[in-house]
Amino acid sequence: MPEVANYHQQLFNRISPIVEKLIQGNSLYQVKLNQREMIEMLVELFGQFSPEEMREIKDDDLTDRIDSILILEAVSGTLNDLTPEQIAIFDAVVEGRPIR
Repeated sequence: MPEVANYHQQLFNRISPIVEKLIQGNSLYQVKLNQREMIEMLVELFGQFSPEEMREIKDDDLTDRIDSILILEAVSGTLNDLTPEQIAIFDAVVEGRPIR
């Protein structure tokens, strides 16, 4: 098991600065996301890849993948924050109906 812990540490060391930089550069992320939780989730997620597969992912590509995941995480609960009136407007726009 030491190699698993070591691999997770390597992932943490690679993912952590990317997440930190992305969150610092995005006010939505700063408001909606917990940096530590996101890093832990991403280490678990990318831990499903073998070390060889992770080495093949270039830093720019990894940054893009992480950014996409952070976007989903940041907006996933957004509709829950809307008032009933805002939900009606959203539904109208999505369905192509006129907004009343």
